[in-house]
Amino acid sequence: MQKFDNEYYLNGIKARDNEVLTSIYKEFLGAVTSFVIKNKGQQEDAKDIFNKVIYQFTARLERDTIEINSKFEAYIFTACKNMWRRELMKMERSRVTNSNIKELYYDESDLTMATLEQERWELFNQKVLELSENCNKILTLFFQKLSSKEIMIQLEYGSEVTVRQRIFKCKTKLAELIKGDNRYNELMSN
Repeated sequence: MQKFDNEYYLNGIKARDNEVLTSIYKEFLGAVTSFVIKNKGQQEDAKDIFNKVIYQFTARLERDTIEINSKFEAYIFTACKNMWRRELMKMERSRVTNSNIKELYYDESDLTMATLEQERWELFNQKVLELSENCNKILTLFFQKLSSKEIMIQLEYGSEVTVRQRIFKCKTKLAELIKGDNRYNELMSN
């Protein structure tokens, strides 16, 4: 199967091009389905999540552009993964006394929240890429929940104290970059 660039997919979604949309479903739905099934879902749940993400992209592209700094496949998978985790949390909160009865609903406010979360995630990822290579490496390991000792060994630092200091400085720099972006106030006020 031929792989295309991000613009091909985004332009196809925006234009509601059936050929492009069919290609997206054929190429990317399988990975999302596998993830959802491994995480307490069914095949139908995966299709619903995938459809909602495509709808979300369509709505966003009608009002704005989307800048993707990764492969489209990774981007759409992350969006689906985040939306499915949100659904799981909602199901946990609405669980009825009989554990076999669950109500899964989706309304416009949920779609708005999912879109907002995705936009926040995109801002965060963009700003991580703006950090120095060293900060990028150390925060990537930190976000993967590696211990200071593991990071020290992997990045060949002299001590765990140095690692913790470096993590603090990099997190501070990341926060400054995020808060300095014009989108920050808008995304946080919603």
